[in-house]
Amino acid sequence: MNPESILQTYQHFGIQLGLNRIHQLLNNLGNPHHQIPIIHVAGTNGKGSVCAYLSSILTEAGYKTGRYTSPHLIDWTERICINQKPILTEDLTEIILQVQNAIGENGDDSPTQFEMITAVAWLYFARKKVDVAVIEVGLGGRLDATNVCDSPLASIITSISREHWQILGPTLGDIAREKAGILKENCPVIIGNLPPEAKAVVEERIKELNCPAIWVQPAIIQKSQGKSQKEKERVNKDYPQSIPHFQVLEWAEYEGIKYPLPLLGEIQLMNSAIAISAIKLLQTQGWHISEEAIATGMAKTIWPGRLQWITWHNRSLLIDGAHNRAAAQALRHYVDSFDTAITWVMGILASKDHRDIFTELLRPQDRLYLVPVPDSNSADPEELKAIAQTVCSELTECHTYLNLDIALQSAILQDNLIVICGSLYLIGDFLKLIVR
Repeated sequence: MNPESILQTYQHFGIQLGLNRIHQLLNNLGNPHHQIPIIHVAGTNGKGSVCAYLSSILTEAGYKTGRYTSPHLIDWTERICINQKPILTEDLTEIILQVQNAIGENGDDSPTQFEMITAVAWLYFARKKVDVAVIEVGLGGRLDATNVCDSPLASIITSISREHWQILGPTLGDIAREKAGILKENCPVIIGNLPPEAKAVVEERIKELNCPAIWVQPAIIQKSQGKSQKEKERVNKDYPQSIPHFQVLEWAEYEGIKYPLPLLGEIQLMNSAIAISAIKLLQTQGWHISEEAIATGMAKTIWPGRLQWITWHNRSLLIDGAHNRAAAQALRHYVDSFDTAITWVMGILASKDHRDIFTELLRPQDRLYLVPVPDSNSADPEELKAIAQTVCSELTECHTYLNLDIALQSAILQDNLIVICGSLYLIGDFLKLIVR
């Protein structure tokens, strides 16, 4: 019996937002979440990067740091880490069984798959006595299974754009209201750049709860010259598959703190500034985090599957989730810097805004190879093809394929830059393909 097979039995419950089941389950487990100081991170895009930055810095500062994120790319163990190291498979299996045994027999609702793995994370972090845990919201915020702590060290909202509108509501205001549900009375909140409609809702919630609020502006790029060769070599060593390396050696500054910026894309100026703002807040709360720990922690940050270069069959490929309009816009902005036609290898979930994603990504002379997203509620590639051709009628090619492997065999015959995107589940499928 392995984690996948056990958790698979809970998948049929689907997405059911609500806190009653997780509260009951955690109560049956002795309320492990009450033992852990947390930083709670919500947002449409950027929350995973912020979690990665924060956990790396706090680890470098000497704190035993838990990190809980979703989804995973290859293995369930990726979701639950301490000091950047995933939980061991045998430990994950043992704790899943313990959580399973704690499900009430007196009419308690059976938990969803996400509630199960969330309870496992809380129990594991409590058992290992972490100093702090960085917790990423799964979906929304107000009714998300992670939203069970009354006094977080800080709540963070990275960004708000239109996604999961079928569940969270059709407007940005509706979505903002759900994400602002993680705010707690008198507890500090850190917020990135929000559209006006969303910002107004968050501001209202901040006022209602008397939350000290920090509104973050993007960091500023600094020149990398003058940094020691030893520092550059260490950063490069941590990123053997990052191409080109000069991108890794960008340095940024936020409110007097200078740090290397290892993750790619202009959006990281905001994501990193949010993380630094949270660290500065912790410093005021008595946490001992030096500027050296900040710089080194940032340099060591790795967040796979998001604007990541991979060498495959002697070709450099770019992979990125880009599963909503805002993320697609950020990806297009990045690839535009290379001034070349793109071969897009894409699969998208049925629940996404397909037209919006294509509108942001596709340009004349690009090629588009569409595939199903495996083991997920995938959009039909033929239906995607019809939408794509109305969005950009001047594509050089637009084809559908039975799977990712076949599409890549065709894509690699072209001289274009190859970009795999559209879903983190598709990125996970690619990473599984190259580690076989």
